[in-house]
Amino acid sequence: MDELEQARQCASVMMAKDNASRSLGIDVEIPSPGSAVARMVVTETMLNGFAVCHGGYIFALADTAFAFACNAYDRLTLAAAANIDFLCSAYLGDQLVATAVERNRGGRMGVYDVRVTNQDDKEVAVFRGKSYATSKSLLADSPAT
Repeated sequence: MDELEQARQCASVMMAKDNASRSLGIDVEIPSPGSAVARMVVTETMLNGFAVCHGGYIFALADTAFAFACNAYDRLTLAAAANIDFLCSAYLGDQLVATAVERNRGGRMGVYDVRVTNQDDKEVAVFRGKSYATSKSLLADSPAT
């Protein structure tokens, strides 16, 4: 199995168990190992008291892209830290895209940047996540392999 096939298999195993992302309507694509693209449409239930998308949902979308990017290597990998900067508001019906890219991965630690944009390619947020890889395999005990 090549690296891209492995990354996509890891993503398939993850998504099958990811109730949170599925409940938010998040779709994930894996264009290459160490990267991920997550998409979500802002729904009415995601709006705060100012009729803009609650930042927690934008964070969740970015965090999902981060998680799928850093779990491409068949090692269960968890967030060690993350931060986000909100650059503009998202509104009802906006189609948000979170694109995660690997900046550095060595040993058990990794650094990933995520850019969240709307349907007009306007930046909504930027997110940086730091990951910690365990020794556990994602694919070893999965019925999907």
